[in-house]
Amino acid sequence: MSSILTNTSAMGALSTLRGVNEQLGETQNRISTGLKVSSAKDNASYYSISTTMNSESGMNKAVNEGLTLAKNSVSTARLGAETVVDLAQEFVDRLAFAQTEGVNQGDIQKELTALAAQMQTAIEQSSFNGENLISATGAGPKEVVSGVSRNGATLNTTTINFTTSDLEAVQANFAAIMIDDTTTPAALETALTNAESYLTTVTGAATDLGIAERSIETQQNFLSELTDKLDAGVGSMIDADMEEEAARLQSLQVQQQLATQSLSIANQAPQNILSLFQ
Repeated sequence: MSSILTNTSAMGALSTLRGVNEQLGETQNRISTGLKVSSAKDNASYYSISTTMNSESGMNKAVNEGLTLAKNSVSTARLGAETVVDLAQEFVDRLAFAQTEGVNQGDIQKELTALAAQMQTAIEQSSFNGENLISATGAGPKEVVSGVSRNGATLNTTTINFTTSDLEAVQANFAAIMIDDTTTPAALETALTNAESYLTTVTGAATDLGIAERSIETQQNFLSELTDKLDAGVGSMIDADMEEEAARLQSLQVQQQLATQSLSIANQAPQNILSLFQ
């Protein structure tokens, strides 16, 4: 039945146009933001999960930045300790050479004094960002935050723990070794034994720093991979498929044109009825 009071065809066409326009707006928003879930309204479950995962990813990145600073400090200290090891080994070698008959031990002592001074210089220069892990004031137990995990509303932290050695004290022991032409063979032997013991100490210190540095690097690699997985997981939930959205946009634009034409035709129906009475 045709009516000039109630145009059901126009009402249907208008409803269709409104639906198309709503879908078109959503598609255009996805294309402009790159997100298919940009608010809780779009998908409450995905929005909640992705927000939590983004938070965890952000915490991992912050922890990784802190680990970078710690690794740089440890790496600098390790380099300094390894330099001290090389100098200490040369110190031991020269002290062993001093036992050779006919050697001028005074000249050897000058070399030993120079080597001890170089050790101190290496230690003093092993500072990063104002922190020197092998100095008298910077050595000791260290704790570095290596991870943050969420258990409900509770955040738990994990740490990497290691201890650095005071190489200034060891350097002082090297510097205290003094020989001259009056030094007896027994005293030389004792000095050599002590120097070898000090060498073992600095070697152990360098080794401990190397282990700590490797532990930090391993944790950083893990955090980087974990962060990538979290970001990929978030992306799979909330990122828009741009190719799909582009195709959908074209389709909806065509539907919009057709719905507009249908509404225009439906609005002409009452006029057609009135023309019958003219």
